[in-house]
Amino acid sequence: MLITSTHRALAVSEKMVPGDGIASSDEVMAAAEVAARRVIAADFDALAVRNGSVISASLFGALAGAGILPFGREAFEAAIKAGGKGVEGSLRAFAAAFDVAANPAPAAAPEAVARPAPRVQGPARLVAEWDRLAARVAALPPQVAELALPGLQKVVGFEDLAYGADYLDRLAAVMARDDAARNWALSREAAKYIANAMAYDDIIRVADLKTRGRRFDRIRKEMRVKDANLLHLTEFFHPRAEEVVGMLPARLGAKLEADPKWMARIDRWFNKGRRLRTDSLPAFFLLHLLGGLRGWRRRTLRHAQEQAHLARWLDTAMGQVAGNYDLAVELVRCRRLIKGYSDTHARGHSKFDRVVTASLRIAHRDDAADWCRRLREAALKDEEGKALDGAIRTVESFA
Repeated sequence: MLITSTHRALAVSEKMVPGDGIASSDEVMAAAEVAARRVIAADFDALAVRNGSVISASLFGALAGAGILPFGREAFEAAIKAGGKGVEGSLRAFAAAFDVAANPAPAAAPEAVARPAPRVQGPARLVAEWDRLAARVAALPPQVAELALPGLQKVVGFEDLAYGADYLDRLAAVMARDDAARNWALSREAAKYIANAMAYDDIIRVADLKTRGRRFDRIRKEMRVKDANLLHLTEFFHPRAEEVVGMLPARLGAKLEADPKWMARIDRWFNKGRRLRTDSLPAFFLLHLLGGLRGWRRRTLRHAQEQAHLARWLDTAMGQVAGNYDLAVELVRCRRLIKGYSDTHARGHSKFDRVVTASLRIAHRDDAADWCRRLREAALKDEEGKALDGAIRTVESFA
């Protein structure tokens, strides 16, 4: 798969599998749509093999066919010929990939497919409660259910079944304001992004993911570790004061967060890069203990902050439904700006706030939804937010 934009190109040839923080193919494609201005996706490895060459030749052809560099096709082919080895096969793979990139097949409209609820095992009481939640999802329109089911799985895996019920309640509130005539576009986006907002990254989740058995199995497989070998695995942690305070009870955490002296003190104590050998018992036990604190999570300052932000975000989006449905959909999609952990999460929050504020300033315009989309895409272009700065200045010029 080649993901190209005027600023970046990323080649992905390995298979991704769902679970333990590893992206599925759908998630990889979704990330590509977010990160790149233009996406060209194909099995370039298979294409290279069919033409008797290697993937680098086909990726080179896709890059040329994308037309994002100021060179003609002849210049690329000349570079291959200058290599002097495997030229004929490389040129065939180059040409085939060039055609794929230059003439991409039109994307087929996604079909709503109702996925069967996963089979679960466990105590009868918990299985019965899961079945009730799965039945609620099955009763939704197929367009919504296909995204609500993985959303439910995500939030239940993040916390518990009661949290899954909260997720479906929030989704139901959105659907009550939605319209089947619009193909439930608002509810579909809400099903995806409410789940993402509820399953935020915190110390508990990161520790849980890093101590799952399947993750160790995957790493051993990727590193080709044999039974006779020893695997030394080192994790790097760099918690900020905000992450530490966020783990405290909500009232205490809020009090400390409002005190600059305490925050500076906590930052001095904890804001240091730490390397933990999780192949050793002490480090593994520490992370396993942190990862098991799900029952504590709802009492923390971080959880209170995330819940408050989620409520404000949905209230803001739903407030536009009557006047500008398309803008409401785009405001829901803006949640994709908030992701990750620590500094990444903080930058995402900042960009989210700026995009939403600028979008609401022009909510009265017919093209408000389009401008909200443009602002969001600008926010995703670079880490520093320079593209977003320029887009906001444009909006301010006519707001």
